[in-house]
Amino acid sequence: MGGDRMSRTIKDVAKLAGVSISTVSRVMNESKPVSPESREKVLDAIEKLDFKPNELARSLVKRESRIIGVVVKDISIPYMAQIIQGIEETGKLYQYDILLSNTYGEKEDELDTIDLFYRKRVDGLVVVSEDMDQEVVAKIKDFRIPYIHIDRYFDPRKIDTVSVEYEKGGYDMTKYLLNLGHHHILYIRNHGSSAAEMMKFSGYKSALTENSELPYVLDVEKDSLEEGYRIGKEVMEEIKRHQITAIFCCRDALAIGLCNYFYDNSISIPKEISISGYGGDPLTSIYRPTVTTVLEPYYDMGAIAIRKLVKNLQQEEKNKKEPSKETNYLNAEVLKGESTAEI
Repeated sequence: MGGDRMSRTIKDVAKLAGVSISTVSRVMNESKPVSPESREKVLDAIEKLDFKPNELARSLVKRESRIIGVVVKDISIPYMAQIIQGIEETGKLYQYDILLSNTYGEKEDELDTIDLFYRKRVDGLVVVSEDMDQEVVAKIKDFRIPYIHIDRYFDPRKIDTVSVEYEKGGYDMTKYLLNLGHHHILYIRNHGSSAAEMMKFSGYKSALTENSELPYVLDVEKDSLEEGYRIGKEVMEEIKRHQITAIFCCRDALAIGLCNYFYDNSISIPKEISISGYGGDPLTSIYRPTVTTVLEPYYDMGAIAIRKLVKNLQQEEKNKKEPSKETNYLNAEVLKGESTAEI
C-alpha cells in the first residue's frame, strides 16, 4: 500500500485486515474480546503497514495519558531527591512517564503547576512537600485529579499518603540508647509540634516509661544546623544539671550542628557525650564522627506512593468510583554510627 507511513490511519488497517474499524480499536486498546482469527489479522495488518497510532488521540479516547505529574517543593533537598528517584524508577515499571515540577514551596507556582498538569491531562499526581497549602489541595480536588501526598510534617491520618512509623522510630532509638547503658537521655524537640514530631516524642517517652526513667526535654524553634550549634551552650547546662549522658535530636541537622559545637569546644563524642539524630540525612555518614540516626526509607516512600496511585487509578477505572483513602506506614530503622557508645 502506498503513501507515507505517518498518513496511514486505523481505516487502512481495517481495510487490509478485512475487519471493521471497531474491531481494530478493540485489538489496539484491549477493551473487548476479539476472536483469535480477527486479532491475528489486525496485528498482521498493523505490522505490514508499520502503523503507529497517534498517542494523543489514543489518550483522548481511552482517557489516559500514561503520565504522572510530580509536584515537589525542592528537588535539591536530599530526602526529596530520594523520594523522586523512587517515584521515577517505579513509574517506569508501570509504563508511566513522569512530569516533574519544582515549585520551591511557592503557592502561586504550585497552583500554576496544577493548572499545567490538568491541561496536560496527567492521569494522577504525587505531591512531595513540607507545607502544602490547602488552596492547592482544593484545586486538585476541584479538577478531580487522583493524587497521593507525601509530607513529613502533615498528619498522615488525614490524607491518602505513604508515611513512616515515627513513633516506633522514636521508641527504637531511645531503646537503643538505654541498652547502651544511658539512663539520662535528653530529647531535643522542635517546638513546632507537627504530627510527626509528636509521634517521635511519644515513642521516646514510651521507651523511658518502660524502663522507669524520666524524660528530659529541650525545645527549639528550628531544626537546622545553625540551630543545633546555637543551642550548644544551653545543652551543656542541661548536661550538668541532669547528668545527661546521651542526646536524642528530633532531626539530623540539629545533631550535626550540636556535634560541631562540641568539636569547637573540645568535647569528645562519644567519649564524653553520645549524640543521635533522626531522618537518615546523607550528611550523617559524611561528618566525623558519623552520626547514629533513625533511617527513614525515602526511596521506598516514593516507590510505594506511585504503586498506590497506579492501583487507585486501576480501581477507579474498574469500579468507576473514587478509591477509599488510607495511609501506608513504613518502618524506620536505627542506623548505628560513631557518635554513640556504651557506658
